[in-house]
Formats: sequence, C-alpha cells, structure tokens
Amino acid sequence: MKIRPVILCGGAGTRLWPNKKKYQAKQFIDFGNWTLLDKTLERVKSTIFDAPIISTNSKYLKQVKKHLKKNKIKNFKIILEPAKRNTAPAILSSALIKDIPDQQPLLFLPADHLIEKVGMFNNIIKKNTKKLTQNNIFVFGIKPTKPSVEFGYFLTKRIKQNTNKVSRFIEKPNEIKAKQIISRKGYWNSGIFYLRKDSIIKNFKKYQPNIFRNCYRAVVKAKYSKNVYYLNKHAFVKASAKSIDYAILEKAKEINAIKLDIPWSDLGSWKEICKMYARNKKKYIQKKNIFYRPWGHYVNLFKGKEFLIKELFINPKGILSLQKHHHRAEHWVVTHGKPKITLNKKSFFKKPDDTIFIPLGSIHRIANPFRKPVRIIEAQIGSKLKESDIIRYQDIYGRINK
Repeated sequence: MKIRPVILCGGAGTRLWPNKKKYQAKQFIDFGNWTLLDKTLERVKSTIFDAPIISTNSKYLKQVKKHLKKNKIKNFKIILEPAKRNTAPAILSSALIKDIPDQQPLLFLPADHLIEKVGMFNNIIKKNTKKLTQNNIFVFGIKPTKPSVEFGYFLTKRIKQNTNKVSRFIEKPNEIKAKQIISRKGYWNSGIFYLRKDSIIKNFKKYQPNIFRNCYRAVVKAKYSKNVYYLNKHAFVKASAKSIDYAILEKAKEINAIKLDIPWSDLGSWKEICKMYARNKKKYIQKKNIFYRPWGHYVNLFKGKEFLIKELFINPKGILSLQKHHHRAEHWVVTHGKPKITLNKKSFFKKPDDTIFIPLGSIHRIANPFRKPVRIIEAQIGSKLKESDIIRYQDIYGRINK
C-alpha cells in the first residue's frame, strides 16, 4: 500500500512580517520561481506516494489550487478548515475522510519546510514503513547544526530492533538549555510525523475524545465538491484547539524517532532565508545586477514581493555612509570577515554567522577596518526598495545628501 502524504498548509508565517497587517504566508512566498509549497508538492511526486491531501483554509484555497495546477497534480483532495483550531483537529479531520483505508500509512508534512536531499528523505520513509503498527507513531528529528531557540527538541533512548524511542519532548528552550540538549544528542522536532490511519484514530479516541467526536461529525457532515471537502463549521469549532504535540505526542506511549542528518530549514527567519540564498547564490548572480561603489560592490540576488536579497562586498578599509531609510528595515547575516557595525549610538564588531537587525528609520553603518574583505547577505524588507531611499549623514567619499 502506498504512503499517503498529508500537507499541512494553514500556517500564517507571521514571524517574517512582525509589523505588517497584510503579509504573505511563508509557504506561498516566491523565492525565485519557486515556493515552499512547490518544493513540498515536488517531494511527494515520488512513486512511493499516493495522491496528496492538502489541509488548508478558505483564505488559501485559490493559492493551493494554483500550486496544484502549476505542479501538474490532478489527483488530490483538499480538506478545508472552517476555523483555526490548531494542528490536532486539522490532522485528525484529514485522516478521517473516506478516501483513506484504515491501515494506510500517512506522512504529515508542513507545507513550509525546505528539504534539499529529497531522495535520501524518501528512502528513509520507505525503509520505516514496515515498522508502522496500529499503536505507534514516528516523529522526524533533524540533527541540530546549532543551539537554536526557534525549534522544539526531543530526546531518545535505543530500544529493540534498532529503533529509537522518544523519551522526552522539550518546548523551545533558551540557548543554554539548547546546548545541554544537544550535548545529550537531542534532535530538533521537525513537525513531520508518520503513522497509520488506525493509529491516529486509536490515539485520538483515547487521549482526545472531544476532538475525535467533533472532527468525526465535521467530516461526516462535510460538503464535497470538485475534490474539496468543506468541513462542517458547527461541529469543527467545538473541537478543542490544541497542537498535535500537546494533544497526542506528549501523551502517547509508543512514539519512535526517525533521525535525519540532511539539510533542512523551515525558513522561519530572515537569517535562514539569507543563508539559503548564500548557499545557492550562483543560481542568482547576473552581471547586470552587480553594482560598484567606492567601498566595494553589491549584487542584487533576488527581488521578491516586498523584499530584496543582496550580497555586499566591503573592501579592506571600506566604509559605507552613516545612513537611514524611510521605507525599509534590513536584516544582515555576516558570511566573511569581521565588520564594525554602527547602529544608532552604539558600535560593535560582528563575526561570520552573526546577524544584525536594522529597524526602519535607524541610523547605521558598516565599516571594514581590517585587511580581509567583508561579505554580508542583506535582506531588505519594506514597501519601497530603491537605492534612492538613503539619507546620508556622514560619508568619507563625499556623497552627503543636500
């Protein structure tokens, strides 16, 4: 029996746009003729998968259908949530539709993750399919590359048949605790998990009877039209609003871990987005987008909707003007060298992998007082992303605004 992928596509992605009332959900952002939903749909085209199910809401329905058409996926089902009730009700409702046999393996995938070694990922899924039973659940852990405070973690212990059982889930820790978790060989909790339909039903009946009862009614009373299940709102809103982690994973007894040591990111911050472009910049560099300045040069890598990604090259002894912007904020990630940063009345040095946030209207400057070049990936975020949006206060090259 093939694996049924269920793509969770209801997230808002507000972390990238903290001060905006209108924003793009992360899974739909165009990063260069591709979105994270595109990448997720491409991932489930493998022959090991059955037709995908997409769980979303009415706000995103048109965009989801557009992505399905773009990726030439015709045999699909969409589960439309009538209200926000967190991940547990969304996941259970997707599993309860009549299209899924009781013992079919289900792989639940967030729509907004980037997995770069798809073949390796799919081979690991296929390898673990035979281990699924009516009782167990497999969660996917990512080997940490740093002590991040943005992700949850879990710890494991080895049991029989070369299986790792989750011994403890840990919510987003502070940096000190994250280092301790990593020293104990903890893994990031990716939000990807794998189980059979009958396992979902059994666990929800046991641990969350309210959610099961109301989601069952929402599915039974759902209207179906053109591959879309419109869940019954009256029943669905009565389901407790809980995450799958809190509702099931922290309570169930047989939670096993699949550990992944592959490039993975949820692109949940501008730092991660900048680093993604830094890894793949050769795909984006064009001579016409290279601009020279007295302090060095910069390259426009990609211009998206209300954001622009640049790479700055600051020569030894190069100094940018002391400046501010009226229409944009900036996120910087240092990739080479040790720049001196001025931000309002403070000055400090940064090293590779450090980040700097320049709020809208802040006075700032980059200087390179050393003999080695400095490189910085810059993300500009705002409604007006033009070079003319620069107010200069000091400039050693005589470019002061008059």
